Amino acid sequence: MFTGIVEELGEVIAVEERGDSARFRVRGPLVTQDARHGDSIAVNGVCLTVVETVGGEFTADVMAETLHRSVLGSLTRGSRVNLERPLALGGRLGGHLVQGHVDGTGHVLARTPGEHWEIIRIGLPAALSRYLVEKGSVTVDGVSLTVVEAAADSFTVSLIPTTLNLTTLGTKQPGDPVNLEVDVLAKYVERLLERRDATAPGQSEAVR
Repeated sequence: MFTGIVEELGEVIAVEERGDSARFRVRGPLVTQDARHGDSIAVNGVCLTVVETVGGEFTADVMAETLHRSVLGSLTRGSRVNLERPLALGGRLGGHLVQGHVDGTGHVLARTPGEHWEIIRIGLPAALSRYLVEKGSVTVDGVSLTVVEAAADSFTVSLIPTTLNLTTLGTKQPGDPVNLEVDVLAKYVERLLERRDATAPGQSEAVR
């Protein structure tokens, strides 16, 4: 599990195409300090497994499903990426519970600058919009954010200077794609309600 609090702005050093998969080499001196083979690191919100670490860099394999569902497939050498190590048991939960399992992709629609912050509107698939609520949580490219406005096909978030300076969201422009992960609690609630509604009158489920 992650928290959506980006630790480091890393850089893609190399992308090796492998047919239906790819191997990424990413520079991240901070997140690789204690990383070993088999550990997890979130790259733009996608949980990847470390293959090896050398000199402040790590490699990770990305399978076809991940390339299809996320925007990692569009990364090239030199791309900047948000990096985060998993939440340590007993650590501070600064953002919200993030799985690193991208639900889909959206795209930046507009940026509205303020005196000390910016408001970004992001378009998203209709299938995901039902999980967003005003003041709820959403993960955009691995960054835990609070939803300001939730519309039918888009939402807005406010970015403070720290987020603008220390994550890729500071340079995203209208039309740029982003990874989206909705709050997993919303999906569990929906699933439980579906099971309840499917239960015939007078019939009880084994577990409620």
